Amino acid sequence: MIQKTYDFDEPIDRLNTASVKWDEADRLFHAEGLLPMWVADMDFHAPDEVIDVLEKRAKHGIFGYTVRSEGYLSAVQGWMKARHGWSVQKDWICHSPGVVTALNLIVEGFTEPGDKVLIQPPVYPPFRKSVQNQGRELVNNPLVEHDGKYRMDFTDLEEKLSDPSVKLMILCSPHNPVGRVWSKDELLKVAELSLKYDVLVVSDEIHGDLIFEGNQHIPFARLSDEAAKHSIICTAPSKTFNIAGLQISNIIVPNPALRKRYLSQLNRFGLGEPNAFGAAAAEAAYRRGAAWLDQCLHYIKGNADYVADYLETHLPELSMVPLEGTYLGWIDCRKLGLDKFRLQDLMLQKAKIAFNQGFTFGKEGEGFVRINLACSRTLVAEAMKRLKAAVD
Repeated sequence: MIQKTYDFDEPIDRLNTASVKWDEADRLFHAEGLLPMWVADMDFHAPDEVIDVLEKRAKHGIFGYTVRSEGYLSAVQGWMKARHGWSVQKDWICHSPGVVTALNLIVEGFTEPGDKVLIQPPVYPPFRKSVQNQGRELVNNPLVEHDGKYRMDFTDLEEKLSDPSVKLMILCSPHNPVGRVWSKDELLKVAELSLKYDVLVVSDEIHGDLIFEGNQHIPFARLSDEAAKHSIICTAPSKTFNIAGLQISNIIVPNPALRKRYLSQLNRFGLGEPNAFGAAAAEAAYRRGAAWLDQCLHYIKGNADYVADYLETHLPELSMVPLEGTYLGWIDCRKLGLDKFRLQDLMLQKAKIAFNQGFTFGKEGEGFVRINLACSRTLVAEAMKRLKAAVD
């Protein structure tokens, strides 16, 4: 069977499609003529196999209340087994419209006022917001950066987890924005400490399918039976297949008691039913999207290599942290000697690029910007051209 080849160079006009990334950039960043390289969705068409299923679903013409079918659940199982070597039982798979929604539900439902929740900055801003939204106390266990690579500070982590008030840890695996794919030894150490101090681990693995050669994503619950009993794993096809707007995620909870508690939260807020198109798209993606994803990852890796080489050759003041997973590059701009506001001004007003500014991921991110590499090589090249002109 001849495998279909996808064209990720194809330019796709996303303006005037109610796109947050494209139509809202100038307004949100208070500048004009910006090249949007920020929010984490792709500028690529979803797999044809997904689009075909959505077209068929639309032609049916009835869009009533929808359940996650046996076919849907088996597709999730098959994907997790084939892609990650993880045997998931169907009743472990719970729904959420999105991972951020799930994080807020979990923080609210699994902690009490006065409890503390640990995160590892620089990290995805909704982690912090999900804690603050529920009036819980935030505890930071900052990552440590050395020679361009980030690692966990396990000494500090143990000290923080030993506080009886710390009830929950939100793990970002792979890590957004620094692009680390945590090793098995690193994850085992997190599991050891969380079990020792009875801290629930909520592992956001939304980027777990976006892994580059030489690295392996290990679902936290796959580490051991004990790790599975003391964790909630947040997954979704949204980043993987560029279907975030279809609002479907799979929250995998092996522990029956934790699962009952999570489902109670989901139903308390009336969030238990999936979007009809989201369910259809996710099943199609998990069943027939692997070839598209493999080609997509190859293309994104090419974009990452392009940026790293360009910076080394033309902008040695800047460098990109080596990317192990995700499609989000973390660019170190600290050698420019600019404070966070001047760096932001340089990018928005001079370079005319909408990057995610590093300080929004925590003070540990100051001096960095995050670039979305899931776009055409032409856009990446234009961003580098603008960046060089601004720095010069």
